[in-house]
Amino acid sequence: MDFPPHLGSMPMHAITEIHGEPGLLERFRLEVQQFDDAARARLTAALDLAAELHRDDRRVREPYLNHLLRVAIRLMHHYQVRDVDVIVAGLLHDAVEDHPVELADGDPGTDPTGAALAALAARFGPRVATLVAAVTNPVYDPERDRNEQYREHLAVSLDREPWARVIKVSDFTDNGVGVIHTVGPKVISSARKYRPLVPLFRDLIGRPDTPLSPAVKRHIFGQLDLAEERFSAILDQPAPN
Repeated sequence: MDFPPHLGSMPMHAITEIHGEPGLLERFRLEVQQFDDAARARLTAALDLAAELHRDDRRVREPYLNHLLRVAIRLMHHYQVRDVDVIVAGLLHDAVEDHPVELADGDPGTDPTGAALAALAARFGPRVATLVAAVTNPVYDPERDRNEQYREHLAVSLDREPWARVIKVSDFTDNGVGVIHTVGPKVISSARKYRPLVPLFRDLIGRPDTPLSPAVKRHIFGQLDLAEERFSAILDQPAPN
């Protein structure tokens, strides 16, 4: 497939709409050219694993891999992340939550999450597993509000893992700013889930120990503003007469 020479500067949702998964894969390939051979090998291995684990998963109208590619590309391009462990964890941030049995080679024992994280650590190192663990949802109490528990989990897990904040805000940006690319009832449910996270991410990203440059932090704050505008447009409609 032929891609335009300006693919490297196109917004990711534009790439998704026009070129689909092949376009995002090519954009990923362009981004990883800045790394050395060993780093590219690790990033490619993580992408291959993500593609295998999520091969049958869908995200509304698209392959789930598109979401993972956008999260990783955003880390590299917009956040200027050069830490390979962080990008690998970005590609695999949903792997333990969604496919623990497959990660554990079909033998999860009594602790599927623990077995999956151990398998991830064996393959990509303990730091990658730690970062993925920080953004993996726990088992929720069915007697309590799920979205409230989600916010509580993020507040605790991201407080102690600054690099996990960076991964999660890329994930949030894809989900929150990208909510207008969602269709059906999920538009409102997603806006309700993600809107209360805006002030949490403002606080986390603004902290001195969050390892991003001032320019990148300003970019993220702008994205959070945009997400809030979109949540407001969805949720704050006047009641019909």
